[in-house]
Amino acid sequence: MDFHGIDLNLLAAFNALMTERNVTRAAVQVGVSQPAMSAALSRLRTLVGDPLFLRSAEGLLPTPRARELAQPIELALRQIENALVTKPGFIPAEAVLTLNLGLADYPAFVLLPKLLQALQDQAPGLVVNVHAFNGRDHAVDLLDAGVIDAAIGVLPSHQDGRILTRPVLRDTFVTLLAHDHPAARRGMDLATYLALSHVLVSPEGDRHGLVDQALAQSGQQRTVALTLPHMFAVPAIIASSRMTATVLKRVALSSPIGAKLALFPPPVALPEIVFHLIWHRRGNENPAQHWFRALIESVGAGL
Repeated sequence: MDFHGIDLNLLAAFNALMTERNVTRAAVQVGVSQPAMSAALSRLRTLVGDPLFLRSAEGLLPTPRARELAQPIELALRQIENALVTKPGFIPAEAVLTLNLGLADYPAFVLLPKLLQALQDQAPGLVVNVHAFNGRDHAVDLLDAGVIDAAIGVLPSHQDGRILTRPVLRDTFVTLLAHDHPAARRGMDLATYLALSHVLVSPEGDRHGLVDQALAQSGQQRTVALTLPHMFAVPAIIASSRMTATVLKRVALSSPIGAKLALFPPPVALPEIVFHLIWHRRGNENPAQHWFRALIESVGAGL
């Protein structure tokens, strides 16, 4: 399509490059070969008189001119698509399809059961494949590769326009002791806390967690006797030992051995933990994915 000398297919190529930040993935999105996408980028640079994208270790980085063009071009393409293409509405009760969801351990434990109940009630033909991911940025890699349609986890360390996020789940920390621990009768002050051996939950293997960061601000440190990548074994470990651990509150409250635990507010200031719904811009307007994300938000709000 040519409009006053401008090939509108180049605008679709530009939009894909802004979304994917990778020539090969942009070519797949548009449905052309990688050489064709490279040629389109060359023509775009000539047309605009700007490099538009610069290569880096993190992929293609848009120039300031590219960032200026991104929103109006995306809006124009969406208006053209809405004018020319009639999209069928998404009817959850009649849908038969598979969606892929990346989940960190905590939302898999806390949110997934309620989400599956809602799906069975509202969209019984929708199948969900759950994918685990390790580390906050692994979810972005899976979204970039098209392996998952959405993820629930902590915010990625780096964000740009292609990755969208929204908070869906919040929790606070509690400190655990076995209910028959001598310290459980005295209460949990900072001196008691520092005198105990600790279990540290560190999904990414870091031995310096949020508690350690808070203690370091006042020049103090604790004794870590055990480091685990997952927090769901912690209640059982604490209930049968003389150690302590500081974990998210829902983990303790939902444990089958919760009656054997004593829960205290941590004696150090810790932030609220927020888990986010994370998705790729390429799926932002997909009706099924849009409905699925809205359902996830609704279930999260109900918790």
